[in-house]
Amino acid sequence: MNLTMDRDAPLLEALRLGEPTAAERLVEAYGDRVYRLAIGITGSEQDAEEVVQDVLWSVVRNIDTFRGDATLGSWIYRITANAAYRKRRSCARRRDEISLDDFLLVAHKDGRCADPIVDWSAELGNPAVQTELRSVLTSALHALPDHYRAVTILHDVEGLSLAEVADCLDITESAARSRAHRARLLLRHHLGAFMSGATSGVEMGS
Repeated sequence: MNLTMDRDAPLLEALRLGEPTAAERLVEAYGDRVYRLAIGITGSEQDAEEVVQDVLWSVVRNIDTFRGDATLGSWIYRITANAAYRKRRSCARRRDEISLDDFLLVAHKDGRCADPIVDWSAELGNPAVQTELRSVLTSALHALPDHYRAVTILHDVEGLSLAEVADCLDITESAARSRAHRARLLLRHHLGAFMSGATSGVEMGS
């Protein structure tokens, strides 16, 4: 049993026994994490809140179906991703997504990005650049296809290993690695375009 399962063992036991405080403990442990993944996929606060409610209720109601093949957290993330995908599809928001072809991003066969690498470090101390960069990053993340965005949030935001991400999304580890890599290329391209403009603006104003 790994550390994640050790941490969740008391919560799992409380849920299975139907203890009065179990639902509250579930919210405390996973409410924020479920919300981050849900809003990352749906792109809507209202939809994410509905997903959180549905997921947490589903976990409480169906805890007896959890077989322990994966960690409790992975199981919850998998339920969340599936619910968020369904919500997004039902709201028909795919028209705003950016595809790989739209970026026209070229990569070498060995996986290295073919775009020039720009050193942004000199501009990141600029408060105005920082504020706009956060907005651009959020926009770029929401523009990723669903399956790339889910991997990015779980791996880069929540800190799960690629093996754990694969388990959460019910895909192979190689697929998780490929999606993480492609998502980073897309984000790098998007942010690189922004920083090139930001740098030019700073230079013109100096």
